[in-house]
Amino acid sequence: MLDLPVDHYSTVPPYEQLRQAIVARVRTGELAAGTKIPTVRALAAQLGLAPNTVARAYRELEQDGVLQTRGRLGSFIASSGDPTRDAAGRAATEYVAVIRRLGLDDTAALNFLRAALAD
Repeated sequence: MLDLPVDHYSTVPPYEQLRQAIVARVRTGELAAGTKIPTVRALAAQLGLAPNTVARAYRELEQDGVLQTRGRLGSFIASSGDPTRDAAGRAATEYVAVIRRLGLDDTAALNFLRAALAD
């Protein structure tokens, strides 16, 4: 679940607030390359927005190269603009997917990561 605040009283349209919030999280590394983001309908419901508002933000992010839509697989963060960060983000996303498939919790995942970094 993405925590993306939208100020309904702002003069900035909600789709633009959403677009800016996602770009900001990509820049900080909070949303790494390869990270799957919620569907348009799911995010619209979560934020109390119309699906068309979220769809517009997603379209603009895709045009900017921030998002990549893979048909039925969903939408993913495409790139941070830094190939090294992108590769690290994809590796982290894949690591989490493997941990989840193995049925391990976040604490175990972090313990394995700390042990690997200590080597």
